[in-house]
Amino acid sequence: MLNAEILREAEQRRLAWRCRRGMLELDIVLQRFVSEHFSGLTMAEMGQLDALLELPDNVFWELIQDTHTAGRPPLREPQAVVLEKLRASRPSAEQETA
Repeated sequence: MLNAEILREAEQRRLAWRCRRGMLELDIVLQRFVSEHFSGLTMAEMGQLDALLELPDNVFWELIQDTHTAGRPPLREPQAVVLEKLRASRPSAEQETA
């Protein structure tokens, strides 16, 4: 295995651990995101995910829900890509009621 692959796998493990959150809704989305989209992230997207994981749960959840836009600076392209993938990991209405 190449050193770059080893580093990538180590970074993925570190980020997967950081995706465990205290807010149940956020935790559900992040764990789903890890299982569905994580292996396809570029290193730049992993860096942006790392930056997003620094946010408090409520702020991060608002970004995923796209509910609070007033006063928020525009997102950089990699952050927007990561957020779209996170939003795609939200449970559908049918899954929420099941």
